[in-house]
Amino acid sequence: MTFYQSSAEFKPQSLSDWVAPDCHGLNFFEIDTSLQGLLKCYLDEDMRNHMSPHFAKLGEIAGNELDDWSRQSDKHQPKLHQRDARGRDEDWIEFHPSYRNMEKVAFEQFGLHAMTNRAGVLGLDKKAPQIVKYIFQYLFGQSEFGQLCPISATETTAMLINRYADEETRAKLFDRMVLQDTENMLKGAQFMTEKTGGSDVSNIALQARNENGTWKLYGEKWFCSCADADVVLLLARPEGAPDGNAGLGLFALPRRLEDGTRNSYRIVRLKDKLGSKSMASGEIIFDGATVYPLGEVGPHANRGLKMMMDQVNMSRLSHGVRASSMMRRCLNEALAVAGYRRAFGSKLIEKPLLRRQLMKLMVPTEQSLSMYMYTAVMLEKAEAGDEEAAKVTRILTPLLKYRTARDNVKVATGAMEVRGGNGYIEDWVNAKMVRDSHLGVLWEGTSNINSLDVINRAVAKVGAHEALGEAMNDLLEQDNNLPGQYAGQLKSVVSKAVDFAGKVAREGKETLARRASSALYHTVTASLMATEGAKLGAEGGDARRLLLSRMVLDRRLGTDDPFSMENGDFDRLATDALLSGEPVSLDRAMEILSK
Repeated sequence: MTFYQSSAEFKPQSLSDWVAPDCHGLNFFEIDTSLQGLLKCYLDEDMRNHMSPHFAKLGEIAGNELDDWSRQSDKHQPKLHQRDARGRDEDWIEFHPSYRNMEKVAFEQFGLHAMTNRAGVLGLDKKAPQIVKYIFQYLFGQSEFGQLCPISATETTAMLINRYADEETRAKLFDRMVLQDTENMLKGAQFMTEKTGGSDVSNIALQARNENGTWKLYGEKWFCSCADADVVLLLARPEGAPDGNAGLGLFALPRRLEDGTRNSYRIVRLKDKLGSKSMASGEIIFDGATVYPLGEVGPHANRGLKMMMDQVNMSRLSHGVRASSMMRRCLNEALAVAGYRRAFGSKLIEKPLLRRQLMKLMVPTEQSLSMYMYTAVMLEKAEAGDEEAAKVTRILTPLLKYRTARDNVKVATGAMEVRGGNGYIEDWVNAKMVRDSHLGVLWEGTSNINSLDVINRAVAKVGAHEALGEAMNDLLEQDNNLPGQYAGQLKSVVSKAVDFAGKVAREGKETLARRASSALYHTVTASLMATEGAKLGAEGGDARRLLLSRMVLDRRLGTDDPFSMENGDFDRLATDALLSGEPVSLDRAMEILSK
């Protein structure tokens, strides 16, 4: 993180020099020493060597052209045209050229939607590991949040069609969905929300009717992101099917029929959103639109929701990555300001209270990075048939989505405050980051929904908390570089968090679901960062994550006396080390950890 110290000697030549710089123009991969270090923990050497140049290339684009295009697209929002020049109901959405430029980077240059669905992307002779895809999303999201929705939606739509559609439907759609050609590919979406609500899908009223062997849709969807998609997955209730979740079938809706004509649905209007303005969300009415069923659908029990949950879980993980990416950009912006701006006789980064504020931005940012990378590795193992990894993934995805979405709002707001009044002005990226950050607590479930999913389902029905506790204990026991006393402390906290989650689930204490979920998240991230720091330090690298691990225990799980006048030697020494911009040796980390 040494980039923020580039102006060690402050010698203003004009009044404009007093305004602190931003991170535009930097390579977002090259300045991210945390990510570079963790590649050694979570990617094998061959994959790391193959992908690092591509990560660096996207990091360069993200810090330059993509950053420009994102801000332009944010200011020039999509426009809905209901008819074409001849008066036909060919509703279409007009996007600013900057948006199309970003699509070419995502879909054509890097194949972010295709790399886990087929081999051949970026020179790989196999499908990319899940973690590779999420690292690309992490770099992309540091400049552009909105377009990660169609990127992820296209990837997961293709995945579900490949997994559940019949051969005829798969042949019509899948191959074109994984093309790296924006002129000919099919982009995907999922339309879930109706006026009755978003999270309680059991109230879905969109009806599917089998008319002479062809399924048709009638009704309305209320919040349709990626409204311009070519292939859409929807939950609908087949005529005569029972109420509730068991009556929902899963269908694929093509924008155009096989003869090229427009399918029978229309975009009523686009949403005027607080953030994510570059991407078009709308309201859609279906009037006999032709759809293809995925799996068996009909008047009896349907498996649509169960199949759709595959997409929801992937989307939750992606949202955690997006939150992590935005927190990283916000932290970097705050460091850039603090390392340059002078006030009251010294740099901001030398002010004790501002240093403490920077740590409040750094800790959740680093937590999210470890959490999404570990979750991606567990997802890969789960998809390969590892049942224990599947349980761990089942609880990690809502934990990641819940906590990172909330932390992102605080980090974005805190970084805006570090920049001061300029942070509130749309000329700078901070205002956009604040607006975009709030969407994370809404999409794919609010904080309550995700925490209840953790406690009422992952814990109560699957027992996933126990598998998660075992996984953390295994990590802590396998790492011989961790101080024994600290490893024991972490294992004790893991046990307490797992037991507390189980008790909350058994006793039905829904009001404690968020507290229990947060405890699990903080415990897991503290354990991950401890083992990561010890591993990297033992190899002669940066052991700073050991200090971050202790900060999570102290600040997120601690019971410090709020009236105490002392922060303690550890807090001061760890802050100095973490804000120095220099690597921390394992010996030094151990020394500070003992304070």
